[in-house]
Amino acid sequence: MQLHGIHHLTAVSADAPGNHDFYTRILGMRLVKKTVNQDDVSAYHLFYADGVASPGTDLTFFDWPVGPERRGTQAITGTALRVAGAGAFAYWATRFTEHGVKHGPVQLVAGRQQMAFEDPEGQRLTLLDDGGTGPFHPWDRSPVPSAQQIRGLGPITISVPELTPTARFLTQVMAMRAAGEHAAPDDPRSRIHVFEMGEGGPAAELHVRVEPHLPQARPGAGGVHHVAFRVRDDEYEGWVARLQRLRIPSSGPVDRFYFRSLYTREPNGILYEIATDGPGFATDEPMESLGESLALPPFLEPRRAEIERGLKPLSTR
Repeated sequence: MQLHGIHHLTAVSADAPGNHDFYTRILGMRLVKKTVNQDDVSAYHLFYADGVASPGTDLTFFDWPVGPERRGTQAITGTALRVAGAGAFAYWATRFTEHGVKHGPVQLVAGRQQMAFEDPEGQRLTLLDDGGTGPFHPWDRSPVPSAQQIRGLGPITISVPELTPTARFLTQVMAMRAAGEHAAPDDPRSRIHVFEMGEGGPAAELHVRVEPHLPQARPGAGGVHHVAFRVRDDEYEGWVARLQRLRIPSSGPVDRFYFRSLYTREPNGILYEIATDGPGFATDEPMESLGESLALPPFLEPRRAEIERGLKPLSTR
């Protein structure tokens, strides 16, 4: 039994219009689902992905009226976005400069080229060269040329004050494997420990930074809510049973309509989700018009008028 990679990452924004503008117009990602947080229908849940909404490409946001995140440990602290080839960085450096996006230099880290940048709310992101390996489905209406488009999610980074309990949870509960370590490129006091899932590679890694010198993070805009890991649809019940057998506290089965979910927390309180690949985002909308209007799962549809009254206007056509 194993996880197969990153499914999606869900972060926090306090500015839905600005968030939509940045991720579609500047980063060139496709808004594939405009819906609401199913546990708090006053908040949008926006999903950005590749051209066909493939699992493993979703960067998603809850829109909450909160203050900025206070950075620290015991939190998810970085999200990598995969691009193809070293040449992509010249394109993105120019684009970021033209649009005033804060970014760092291109660096070679553990054999991969990468470039750190931030969105307008301070969300910490990294472009990472995946060598063009694996499937890719560009968005034909993206302002970014297909050769330079973001191909999907890369390694997700978490920060913890102590490695041992996290490593034990990742290997014994989440069935990941330790795959080496290296120095953090931005802080010589921090080490990054790599854990792999499935076949490994940049789309199937979790990076753990050990940072006992940092205060505990406080959630907020520009921070991350949770990371989700991929399982095949027919493996889901096995994971539910696995957490029960290991006596790991969890949400139990949760049907999100677009995928099925299972939530648990690692020893530092960081929220993990196990999510199925299917049924997918084209379940209730045509593929060609994903994200253009507010989509609600069937159990929320009877409340559409109430939900729409509670949301700020957000044009996504």
